[in-house]
Amino acid sequence: MNSFRLGLTSTTFKKKSIGEIVDIAKRANAEYIEWGERFHVNSVEDAEKAKALCDKAGIKICSYGSYYAVGSADKEKWAHICRVASAMAADSIRVWLGKKNSEDTSAQEYAQLLADAESMCEEAAKYGLDVCAECHDNTFNNNTDAILKFTKELGRENFRTYFQSRYFRFAYDLDRIDRTYDIIENVHVSYSEVTREQRFRKKDKKYLDALLVKLKEKNFGGIVMIEFTRFASARQFLKDMKKLKRY
Repeated sequence: MNSFRLGLTSTTFKKKSIGEIVDIAKRANAEYIEWGERFHVNSVEDAEKAKALCDKAGIKICSYGSYYAVGSADKEKWAHICRVASAMAADSIRVWLGKKNSEDTSAQEYAQLLADAESMCEEAAKYGLDVCAECHDNTFNNNTDAILKFTKELGRENFRTYFQSRYFRFAYDLDRIDRTYDIIENVHVSYSEVTREQRFRKKDKKYLDALLVKLKEKNFGGIVMIEFTRFASARQFLKDMKKLKRY
């Protein structure tokens, strides 16, 4: 039995409609969908449509995958994003923690990130939403020490992080899970034809499996979501979901 819940990001299927994605999720027995802003849901009307279809299919909406970059200080845009997420009854909003690696972020830029994140968390709290930083290069959340420092100095309970593998850095990935475990909201898993995953699988086909085992051993209760699947194929996605269900 899975110690974590399973879902998908709608960006897995960029060219499919909201209804088609809900149908694929239902066929795969996925429990959750993270709806992305860029391709599927960017208005309250879109959100209401997605929620109605998910409710009918018995699927929950865990998060809203926005492309808002912390530090933008665009309060009007952020308020809109919060309204859209709330209309879907999502639990959280995924964001980009700036646009630079932590090592390249100046003291002034860091202060701007903190100030904007504080304002964002305050607005999100009005809707009962968490703000979650994408775990990615070219953002301040590019390494474990950086996100732990930022989270501590921000001091907001509704600010959390995602986890996804850095690829080829097994010790780093295990350490990241251990040290950020208490603030990990969701996990992204990629099974795609993207070059990095091709090289990655050829090097160690059991790498991702080991990370999933690690999460299970720690009784991770969050949501593990497929972010990309090979050729954006519904058939391949169903196969990939079967892989995750082993855990």
